[in-house]
Amino acid sequence: MKQVIVVRTDLKMGKGKIAAQACHACLGCYKKADKNDIRKWELEGQKKVVLKVSSERELMELYSIIKSTALPCSLITDAGHTQIEPSTRTCLGIGPGSDEEIDRLTGDLKLL
Repeated sequence: MKQVIVVRTDLKMGKGKIAAQACHACLGCYKKADKNDIRKWELEGQKKVVLKVSSERELMELYSIIKSTALPCSLITDAGHTQIEPSTRTCLGIGPGSDEEIDRLTGDLKLL
């Protein structure tokens, strides 16, 4: 079991901003996940992997694919108070879910 956070690199967010956005995505998915999957994920160490895409288009294409599955997902849109414009889509959380299912959908992406 794992969770994946996919971050846009074209926004040139600072490290702290990326961390905050990734946390929003993690918690958003956690709230939507099946309780049995959460328990199994927690017992296995709560594995998280952070990947990157280079554009909003790539992020939204992946989001569309994930929405057609049973995996929990959370698309994060920033409020625009600091580094980026309001309503900017910054990242996507996926899972927790099986490693195999998540890898099938995100395995071609690079680590952040």
